Amino acid sequence: MRAIRIPTPGALEYAEVPDPVPTEGEVLVNVVATAVNRADLLQVAGFYPPPPGAPEYPGLECSGVTTEGEEVCALLAGGGYAEKVAVPRTHLLPIPKGVTLAQAAALPEVACTVWSNVTMVAGLKAGETILIHGGGSGIGTFAIQYAKALKAQVITTARASKHEALRELGADECLDYTTEDFSTVKADVVLDIMGGSYLERNIKALKTNGRLVIIGLQGGRKAELDLGALLAKRAMVAGTTLRSRPSSEKDQIIQGVRRELWPLIEDGLIRPVIDRSFPLREAAQAHRLVEANAHVGKVLLTVV
Repeated sequence: MRAIRIPTPGALEYAEVPDPVPTEGEVLVNVVATAVNRADLLQVAGFYPPPPGAPEYPGLECSGVTTEGEEVCALLAGGGYAEKVAVPRTHLLPIPKGVTLAQAAALPEVACTVWSNVTMVAGLKAGETILIHGGGSGIGTFAIQYAKALKAQVITTARASKHEALRELGADECLDYTTEDFSTVKADVVLDIMGGSYLERNIKALKTNGRLVIIGLQGGRKAELDLGALLAKRAMVAGTTLRSRPSSEKDQIIQGVRRELWPLIEDGLIRPVIDRSFPLREAAQAHRLVEANAHVGKVLLTVV
């Protein structure tokens, strides 16, 4: 098969590689499409190696057809940038009604990330307010729609050029992070992709009993935390990752996503937001687009 290799940090190569061999409990998926995630860019740069036992190729999600002929999408620990990938059967999801096979590649990683953090960790409820950073990203566009489906108020940060698209997805208020101070809002939940550079302002933005969930470190790993401010608000700060979780924890998340999110997608309350698609061999061009933050939603790679 052909796949995208990383011959040296920062480089991508479309090359012939051995076919994966499924182990016990795994199935072979012939990939139709995969999606670009920030973690893929970090892996290519040499900063985010795959977990032990995972394929060396990037790609945290895919859609395709199993060797038994079943159309599926899947959450992956790696290997999606390839024509074939071996997947634990428990990490497969059916294609939601109303979504094409290729479009479904945009769903598994964001759905599992958003549900596990917004529901499992933060416990967002109807009537509460959530502040979503990076509203134009794949995570952001999905989280906006999910929060609105939960009947929450949604505030999001993004470049001004993306605000119209985010309002169409349901955002109640959009802030331009380059010119506006988001710390003045009052949120029950903050979903943060930035980390260190946003920590102080995120704490200021929390209401009493607020919950800050950090899922990315685009703004750095370290910051000073005023514990007095945290205690005064009886607030919670949590940090999570998805890729390195044990398979049993991923199983639980995938079951929750299928139970609670798939019906919302099939009812039209959430849709995959896809900026554009590239052939797999043009993965480097897709990475440049994501790195430039010039997209809204997901960027797909199709196997043609």
